[in-house]
Formats: sequence, structure tokens, C-alpha cells
Amino acid sequence: MNKDLPRSLPEAQGVSSSAILAFLDGIFDNPGELHSLIVVRHGHVVAEGYWAPYSADRQHLLYSLSKSFTSTAAGFAIEEGALRLDDKVVSFFPDSLPAEVSPNLAAMTVRDLLVMGTGHTSEPSFWSADGSIARAFLATPVEKAPGTHFLYNTPATYMVSAIVKKATGQDVVAYLQSRLFEPLGIATPKTERCPLGIPLGGTGMYVTTNDIAKFGQVYLQRGVWNGERLLSEDWIETATTKQISNGDDPESDWAQGYGFQFWRCRHDAYRGDGAFGQYCVVLPEQDTVVAITSGVPDMGHILNLIWERLLPGLQASALPEDPAAAAALSDRLKALSIRGPEGAAESPVATGVSGRTYHFPENDQGITTARLDFDPDGVALHLQDTWGEHTVAFGMGKWRSGTTTFLMKRISPALPFETAATAGQAAWTDAGTLTAKLCLLDTPFCPILTFDVSGDTLILTVAGSIGFGPSERSPIVGR
Repeated sequence: MNKDLPRSLPEAQGVSSSAILAFLDGIFDNPGELHSLIVVRHGHVVAEGYWAPYSADRQHLLYSLSKSFTSTAAGFAIEEGALRLDDKVVSFFPDSLPAEVSPNLAAMTVRDLLVMGTGHTSEPSFWSADGSIARAFLATPVEKAPGTHFLYNTPATYMVSAIVKKATGQDVVAYLQSRLFEPLGIATPKTERCPLGIPLGGTGMYVTTNDIAKFGQVYLQRGVWNGERLLSEDWIETATTKQISNGDDPESDWAQGYGFQFWRCRHDAYRGDGAFGQYCVVLPEQDTVVAITSGVPDMGHILNLIWERLLPGLQASALPEDPAAAAALSDRLKALSIRGPEGAAESPVATGVSGRTYHFPENDQGITTARLDFDPDGVALHLQDTWGEHTVAFGMGKWRSGTTTFLMKRISPALPFETAATAGQAAWTDAGTLTAKLCLLDTPFCPILTFDVSGDTLILTVAGSIGFGPSERSPIVGR
């Protein structure tokens, strides 16, 4: 069985190369960065690109796009009779219930979890003292009748993950292995897990962009892959149509309704998405899938670019060949790169700084020491903080590959790896300031580290365009 999607020139599938170029122009002109893009039309990949140092073989953190995979696992379990939409949530967790089960909690069903209609008015805690997310979820007051109130709720998807494990005896990754991943040729995804070993479900899955595109294509083809039915058409229809209202703004892609862990979009499209710009956008009327990984602060902007620049270029029939535009698009896709710091490769202060250890007073970032070691290939940062000792490599004016443990525990305490693949690039932005960009290649994050060594101190600033906390930390001064 062919487990990949065929490739085609855009115009042969009714797609304007110029429209894809216009989409890419819009990305370049705005904050944040795309890491990858695949556009699929009529089952053919018509555009595929990766912003170096990101690459096609790299599994990328999906954040909440993981929810759509967890929903799919629930769909298989329901079709196979291991689970029902109207099963009561409390029935699966007799040992984790609060002392008093409220009528609203007792009424909550699997369906309510899937549509984010649990009845909560604030998101339950994701952790508890004993490591049981289920116990923390069930202890949270359910203020409204389940099914009547939408609240985007990642712990609710964790509960779906935990229920799939209880109902089938397999966690969602293992359960999807033979049902989805193997037929599509998807390597077993890494996933973040709770202290009890259950996949987080609502976040924490890692797949490639090609995997995202194939996943979207299965949904576009209403559960069929290469002529074989994987998932029922009824499930696809229900999961991707509006099941609960989430607002009434006709111009917002977050207010078009919500299905089973899929957002409805404008233009009669739907999507799974994740924080900082992980997208699987399906446009049924245009027979198109758009798969993206990125690190952007404004997720709505990317969707707007799809509607405003890409959508008009999707025509009902094949377009005349456009060799100039097709060649320009091919060249652009091959040359994509994350922008590194701009500046000089050398500075007269480097020799005096190299090898010196700077000590920092107590600070909110937990950093205690830092040392910069310059070499012919660039510079290595050796840093110690609350979580241990770390090394980060940067090339001067070019990307330098490496691995690090730096920042890992700050991203998530449940990462499925201890050491992250990295690419770093640095430049002297003035004679006394080294600016370095670090791409954590499994994630959306590319923080900027600035080292001011113009005096007798090292002033370190860590900043980034995205993050759940402050985008820039206060500078810390080492001596």
C-alpha cells in the first residue's frame, strides 16, 4: 500500500503558484515564523517547504492539535463497541471521585468531553497532589449543566485519553498504531504523559508535517485511505460539524462552532490546531488540506492569510501552465530559512570573554553561571541553572546543530525526551553584544539570547516572540 501522498505541479491541480507565493509573502512580513508548510489539493501535494533548520523528518510538538488525534482514538473505540458517547464519565473513575458527586458531574458524558461542554466555567487544574489529573478534574465544581456551555478545556481531552485506556486496555498512541498510524505510514509519535503514564491527550503529541497532511486527508476523504475505510463516514461527519456553539462573531475562526475536538472555520472549513501555530486545516469544498507547523504569536493571522491569499488561488479545474510562477515557487520553497541574527562574525572583545565564567545573583530564571567558549565553528554556551548544567552550540552567521537540556523543563515537565535537538546561530550585533538564536527543533520555540559583554559584566537577556509567560525576561547581570 502506498503510504505517502503523490506530488504534482500546483496548476495541474487547479492551484495558482502565484497564490502560494502571496501566502508566503504574508508570512515573511509578520511576527513569528513558519517552520513547515504542505498544501494538498485533490490528494496531491502541490507545495511543500521547510524553513531551515527545520526539516521534513522532524517530529514537531503539536500542542492542542493532539486533541484531534485523541478524538480519533475515541471514534475508533466507539465504532468497535468499547465505548459509547453517552457513557457517564464518573463510571470510569470510581476510585477518583470526590466525596460528594454533584448532579452535573454525574450527568457528564464522553460526548460532553469531546465537545468541550463539560459544564465547567473555569478550566480544571491539570495536576493534583498525587499526580492524578482525573482526580483533579473530577474535584472541580461543574457549575452548569453539561452540554450547555462551551469552555475550551485541555483536561477534558486528557479525560478522553484516560477513558480510551480504560475502555480498550491500550493508551491512545498504542490504540491508534494499527488503526491509523500504520496504514498512513506514520512513525509512532512521541507523546507527553502524566505521572501515571497516560498520554496527556489534549497536548504533547509529536508528528511530522507530512503526517499532519495525511491525517487531514483521511478526514477530507471521510475516513478512507487508499481505497480502504479506516473510520466511518458517520464519525467523520459528526466530529467535524458543529456540535456546540462557541460564539457568534461571523469574522472569527474561534466562533463558528466546535465538533469533536475540531474547530469549525469560516468558508465551511474545519481544523485541528495547536498553540503557536500548529494547523491541520481541511477545506472540503475545495478538496484541500493545509498542514503547518510554526512559532507565531497570532494564530488568527495565519488563517486570515489562507482565506485571503491561498483560497482565491484554488480553482475548480486545472489551470494553464505557468512556468515562471511555478519555478519561482519551487525556488522559494527550496530556500526557506528562519532568520538568524544579523551582524559580524567577529569582535575584538571575543578573546577576552572566551572561557570566562560569569556568576549571577539569585534571579527568577534560576541561572547561576554562564561561560562562552569561542571556537573556529562558532561559540558554545555553558550554563548552569536550577535544573542542572547545559551546553548550547551556535554557529557564527550560520546554523550549527547540537543538543541541549537547556529550557526543557520550562517547556513541560512531561517532555518525552531529556535532550532536545537544536540549531543555533549567532552574530555580533555590535562590538560588545553577541545575539544568538536557538531553535529547539522538536518545538515551536526559537528564543533569542543576548549577551552584553561591553563592560566587566555579562548582561544576559532571554526573549522570544512566543510563549505562555512573558515574552522577555528581565536582564540578569553576571560578574
